[in-house]
Amino acid sequence: MMPMQTRSNAPKTHVGSISGVPDGCQILIVCEDSSAEQLKTVLREAGVAPQTARSMTAACELARSGRFQTVVSTPLLGDGSWRRLIDIANHYDLGFEIVLLVRHFDLAEWAEALKDGAFDVLDVLSDVPRAAEVVKRALWAAYLRGAGPRPEMANSQKVA
Repeated sequence: MMPMQTRSNAPKTHVGSISGVPDGCQILIVCEDSSAEQLKTVLREAGVAPQTARSMTAACELARSGRFQTVVSTPLLGDGSWRRLIDIANHYDLGFEIVLLVRHFDLAEWAEALKDGAFDVLDVLSDVPRAAEVVKRALWAAYLRGAGPRPEMANSQKVA
C-alpha cells in the first residue's frame, strides 16, 4: 500500500489553488434580476469571481472578447435569447460553455436546450447551491476543449 501524498508534496498543476478551476478562467453571468447576485455570492464563496451583464447585447459584446470560458445565462432577456451566445461562440470559434439558469423549465425544454448547445440547466429555485460545482465542470470542459484563458487576455488584465 502506497502512502498518501500530502498537499505540500503534491505536484504543481495548472489548477487554481482555491477554486479547483484552471488559472485565469472567467465566468460571465447574464441575468436581469436578483438571481445574478445570488449566483455571484455562491460562486465567490467557491473561489470564483464572475462578471455580470444585464442585457443580451452587453453579454454578446463581452462574450465576443474571448475572455470567458463559461457563461451562465437566463434563457430570455428583454433584448434576446441565450441562443445569441451560442451563435457568437460558433461564429468566432470561442468554445465557451453555457449554463442556463431557469425558473420554470419542463423536461422537453431542458432536452432541447442541451441539444441546442447548453452545457447544463440549473433551476434557480433549487439548484443555486450546486451552481458552483456545475460551473466548475463547465469551466473544465471549456478548458479541456482549448477555450482556456488566452495569454494576451491575462496579460492585458494584469496591466489594467
